[in-house]
Amino acid sequence: MIEPTLLYLYLTTLIAVYLSPGPDMALVLAVSASQGRRAGVNTVIGIAAARTVHVMGSGLGLAVLFATHPGFQDIVRIVGAGYLFFWAWKMLRSPLAEADVSTTTASVGSNILRGFFTNLLNPKALLFCSLLLPQFTSSDGGSLFSQFILLGGVLVTIGLLFDLIYAFLADGLVQRLGNKMIKNTRLRSRLEKTRNWLMIVVLGGIAIRLLIG
Repeated sequence: MIEPTLLYLYLTTLIAVYLSPGPDMALVLAVSASQGRRAGVNTVIGIAAARTVHVMGSGLGLAVLFATHPGFQDIVRIVGAGYLFFWAWKMLRSPLAEADVSTTTASVGSNILRGFFTNLLNPKALLFCSLLLPQFTSSDGGSLFSQFILLGGVLVTIGLLFDLIYAFLADGLVQRLGNKMIKNTRLRSRLEKTRNWLMIVVLGGIAIRLLIG
């Protein structure tokens, strides 16, 4: 059992981290604002799945591999940046159209994968898990493995809750703006274009951030 004081400090640390702007927050906000709440939630599911993989990977020692072989870390960063540039280019080349039910349904898998790979291909996310979790384990708390699993589960759950909040907030704000502009075709068209460009800029920005480390 983890000491209550350590657990409290751990929760405080996680809250501070998830309140800080980062690639995951930017992606969730942009997707929800441009494609709606459902797309945002699907993206959140993908990010949560990737965080789970990072927790498992840090436990298996992948973070040590990244630390001892910087070249491998660079390869992962480049692949991740290329993936995001691909999505930005795809959106830039696609004709702008208002989303309907069929489009939303068809994009469920792509939104989950986008969230998953955006987080998974960020080496800093894995290093963050590997550096953070051991700081809050205790030799008096029983099995280190069970403590590690508990801390990892809390990390994924807290992150999921914060990302869902961001998704709902972004969608709610856009819905309010959309309802006010619904009768103005020109303003509605501008809003759609702005949302599309927002996604392109966010994806490109995250890709550049990965490249520069």
